[in-house]
Amino acid sequence: MKASEIKKMLIRSLDPDADTRDFPEKLEEEGVYFDFSYGFSDKVLDRLSHAVSASLPQAEFIKGMNYVFYRIALTGIAAIVILLISIFLMEGSLSINSFIGLSDTYDESIMCLLTGN
Repeated sequence: MKASEIKKMLIRSLDPDADTRDFPEKLEEEGVYFDFSYGFSDKVLDRLSHAVSASLPQAEFIKGMNYVFYRIALTGIAAIVILLISIFLMEGSLSINSFIGLSDTYDESIMCLLTGN
């Protein structure tokens, strides 16, 4: 069987409506045999299973890191919100100074330090 005939056979096999049941018989009539050694399928399956298991720990690590990051991020955001609420309640107003956490006494001392008076 020529290479062009094999190529045509492969192209026809890609067609979903093509009947490919007679292709192995045609190849055997031409003297092409597919004979694998003993244990070939076991070797292939072992290689595939090792490839899958090698990538799983990395995926598990990334999944775990994402879980930990979201847990820390959400608790950090909650802590910031509680801190802001407590500052606003202690200052009694919603202003820039209460947002930064400064009171009037701190403003005067900062001005004194900056101007030198």
